[in-house]
Amino acid sequence: MDFFIQLLINGISLGCIYALLALGFVIIFKASGVINFAMGEFMAVGAYICVTMLTKYELGLILSAMITIVFAIGLAVCIERVILRPLIGEPIISVIMVTVGLASMLKALLIMTFGILALSYPPLVPDKPWLEWGQVFVDNIYLMMITATIASILCLICFFKYSRYGNAMRAVACDQIAALSMGMKVGRLFAVAWSLMAVLAGLGGFLLGSISGLQIGITSVGLKVFPVVILGGLDSIGGAIIGGIIIGIIETFGSVYLSEYFVGGVSEVLPFVCLIIILMVKPYGLFGTEEIEKV
Repeated sequence: MDFFIQLLINGISLGCIYALLALGFVIIFKASGVINFAMGEFMAVGAYICVTMLTKYELGLILSAMITIVFAIGLAVCIERVILRPLIGEPIISVIMVTVGLASMLKALLIMTFGILALSYPPLVPDKPWLEWGQVFVDNIYLMMITATIASILCLICFFKYSRYGNAMRAVACDQIAALSMGMKVGRLFAVAWSLMAVLAGLGGFLLGSISGLQIGITSVGLKVFPVVILGGLDSIGGAIIGGIIIGIIETFGSVYLSEYFVGGVSEVLPFVCLIIILMVKPYGLFGTEEIEKV
């Protein structure tokens, strides 16, 4: 029983990272209707910048995090302004293909800048667990993941509920044409959405890299966002959180209980098996908005 609870805690912690990435994905989709295939690369950019500040320049965690956030926002705004804004009004498939090319470009730039060797974070938290229940304990880095995810969700809730830009983004998500007719600067709101996505992706990359180290293969984690958002619903922020935790638990338990029956990384395949099943049973996800078209 203790082992089961320990796996459950680990799965929830991993699911928190997926939830952060899925939140960024949903924000972009709700604001502009674009599916962002460069999520993993944005995540890696933030993670590499943060580890460089911590190890090479030996800055503190808070200062490194602030520099990473500023860099992530700057990169997202530049990409949105130079590459994506001219595509406003173009077919969605064109914008989606641009994000595919953007993913390849960012990955190549990461390899050119940081190389392919694995990097490791310095110790960020004490080794002695802060929370223990008998034989069950919560690793401090996992506790940091859960805390960071909860704090990010609360900040997003406050942003969308109380800030001027948050309310405007909610209006744009409901109806872009109506928002334009009311004089809202939709392009600027798109830039805010991409900035939020970049910050969430960078935070997710930092948390993931702090567990197992950092290497260029971390970009593939971005693909696991798709099972998460399909499970929760493409346009559901709450669904992104729940879907991330569910996928994290499934992957963690699968890696332990199914690895003896299947050769290879069964945990890497399970999220996509869930994706296929979800699309067959509930195409709009658990909390997604069902669109009914009359012919």
